[in-house]
Amino acid sequence: MSNEDLLQIEPQELQFPFELRKQISCSMQLTNKSDNYVAFKVKTTNPKKYCVRPNTGVVLPHSTSDVIVTMQAQKEAPADLQCKDKFLVQSVLSSPGVAAKDITPNMFNREEGHNVEESKLRVSYVAPPQPPSPVREGSEEGSSPRASVSDNGTISTSEFSTGTRTIAEPQSLRSNIEPKVLRSNAESQDNSLEVNALISKLTEEKNSAVQQKNKLQHELDLLRSESSRRRGGIPFMYVVIVGLLGLLLGYLLKRT
Repeated sequence: MSNEDLLQIEPQELQFPFELRKQISCSMQLTNKSDNYVAFKVKTTNPKKYCVRPNTGVVLPHSTSDVIVTMQAQKEAPADLQCKDKFLVQSVLSSPGVAAKDITPNMFNREEGHNVEESKLRVSYVAPPQPPSPVREGSEEGSSPRASVSDNGTISTSEFSTGTRTIAEPQSLRSNIEPKVLRSNAESQDNSLEVNALISKLTEEKNSAVQQKNKLQHELDLLRSESSRRRGGIPFMYVVIVGLLGLLLGYLLKRT
């Protein structure tokens, strides 16, 4: 970057880890080390293939703005992962306090006397990172055993190989036990949930039974009270009738 450049742009080459049928993004940083407001605009030779956010903006003095470039999902891979696409970043001095919404295409028109600086960026495709190949614990292939020195000064590798297997076996055993412990814990949690649900259901049934019992007891008490009143009313009427007959009979006897 020369002293006359308005923006420092990193990186100068946009690299995309190419994968079929997958959107891939990378970013660029626009740094303004001056005391001026700088407006920028990003162009590409293949606008249908890339999405740039933001494609225009303002970088404040002594600050940095990030631009995200997203490549749309591709159905075919180019030969040898070669790409001819390019990006162009235009920058121009702007008035203090200008916002991104105030940027117009005329600001980047050199024919109107604007001092527009341009930076070209290349695009390259790189192979996506490969996941590490799994290595079986305790495997002796591809590794050279370290030699051990015996008491008589001779070097023996068999002892080291035996020690390697001895160390690897507990690790392998631990890897086999851990899934079983996890499954056992999961089963215990499931059983605990089922027991809690059963206890809750039985508690509700018990409360319902107690309420039903209290209701039946109340109705039985009412029936007993009603029955007692009815049984107590029959002797009282009998006494009244007998008394009236006695009085009537006495009255008749006196008259005769």
